[in-house]
Amino acid sequence: MFRLTDFDYHDKTVFLRADLNSPVKDGNIISDARFRAVLPTVRYLLEGGAKLVIGTHQSKPYKGDYITTEQHAEILSGLLGQEVEYVEDIFGRYAREKISSLKPGEAIMLENLRFSAEEIKYKPIEECEKTFFVRKLAPLIDYVVNDAFAAAHRSQPSLVGFARLKPMIMGLLMEREIRALTKAYETQEKPRVYVLGGAKVDDSLRVAENVLRGEKADLILTGGLVGHVFTLAKGFNLGDANLEFMERKGLLELVDWAEKILDEFYPQVRTPVDFAVDYRGERVEVDLLSDEKWLFDRYPILDIGSRTVEKYREVLMKARIIVANGPMGVFEREEFAIGTVGVFRAIGESKAFSVVGGGHSIASIYKYGITGISHVSTGGGAMLSFFAGEKLPVLEAFRESYERFKGLLKG
Repeated sequence: MFRLTDFDYHDKTVFLRADLNSPVKDGNIISDARFRAVLPTVRYLLEGGAKLVIGTHQSKPYKGDYITTEQHAEILSGLLGQEVEYVEDIFGRYAREKISSLKPGEAIMLENLRFSAEEIKYKPIEECEKTFFVRKLAPLIDYVVNDAFAAAHRSQPSLVGFARLKPMIMGLLMEREIRALTKAYETQEKPRVYVLGGAKVDDSLRVAENVLRGEKADLILTGGLVGHVFTLAKGFNLGDANLEFMERKGLLELVDWAEKILDEFYPQVRTPVDFAVDYRGERVEVDLLSDEKWLFDRYPILDIGSRTVEKYREVLMKARIIVANGPMGVFEREEFAIGTVGVFRAIGESKAFSVVGGGHSIASIYKYGITGISHVSTGGGAMLSFFAGEKLPVLEAFRESYERFKGLLKG
C-alpha cells in the first residue's frame, strides 16, 4: 500500500477522505476525538503544500445527527489554527470551482457526502467508479488520501471509487490502525485475550468464531448483550424482562449460533457470573446461581457484576495480547459503568499489547480517564470486520491502487 511519505504534494490537489462522523446532541457536535485523530495527516499535507479537499460523512438520512459539515469545518479550523472553508456542495459546479481555485496550503471541506444519494449504497469498485461523484471530481484531483479507517468496511464512491483512477494513499491514522490491528491479530505471543461486549452481537460472534477457529485467541471474555447471548447459550435463564428485551432486538435467534461456538470451544469462552440491575433506583448485583435471580424477571440487566470484573481482571493481568470491543453494560449511567470501567482499567494496567475499539468503548475511556491502552481504534464495525477475518473494501482498494500506480514511485 502507498504511504504518505511516498509522494510530493506541493501544488497538488489532494482529496482526503476522513471519517469525522461524530456524536451530536441538540444539533451540536459534542466530541472532537475523530478530528484530533486525523489532524497529523491534515497538517502533513498542508505543510507539504497540498491543495486540500476534505470529504467526510455524518450519520445517515432521517437520523437526528444527520447534519451539514459546517460545524466539522469550524472544529477542524480551530484545531488546525487556520481556516478550513465549508463548501455547501459536493461535486456540483460550485464545489468544482472552489477546488480549482485552491492555492497550495489551503483547505476546504465538502458538504456531508451522504447528502449525495450515490454515497448511501455499498457497491463494488467498478460501479463506484461510474458514479457522478467520482466522474465529476476525478479530473480535478491528483492524489487521494484515505484516513477513514472507521469506514474501511464499506464500499462506497468516496471510499474506493478513485482507487483505480488515482494513487490512493494511506493517511497516518489509517497506517497506525492497520499496523496495530495486524500486530494483535498475527502475533504468536500468548495468552491472547479477546473481550467482546456491546450490542453488535452478530459481528462479535463472527469475531469469536474466526479467532478461535484460526487459533488467534486463547480466551474470550464476554459482556454487554454479547455476554447475554452466550449466557443463554450455556443454559442459564436471564428472566422474563431480559428475554423480552432480547426478543425485541432479534437477539434470541443468535443463541443457537453462540451454542455451536460453545460446543466447539467451550472452555475458551467465559461469561459473566453475576449481573447488576436497577432495583428501586439503586444498583443491585445478582449472582447467576443465587436465589435473587427472580429480579431478572422484572428488571433488565444493565451491567456485569463485581465478581465478574474481578475474575476478568485476573485473566487480563496475565495476558500478553488483548483485543477489546464494546462496553460491559450501560456505562452512560455512572452506577452501571463499574463493569466497563473495571475491565478497561484492567486492560490499561496490564502489560499486554492492547487494542480497544468501538464508539462506546472510546467514549467510556475518555469519560473515565482510562490510560495505558496501547492503541485506541477509531473504528468499531471496521475493527470487528478485521478481526472476523473479512476483507475490508478500503484495504483491498489500497492494494489495487498500489498495483496500478506503483510505477510512479521513485526508484
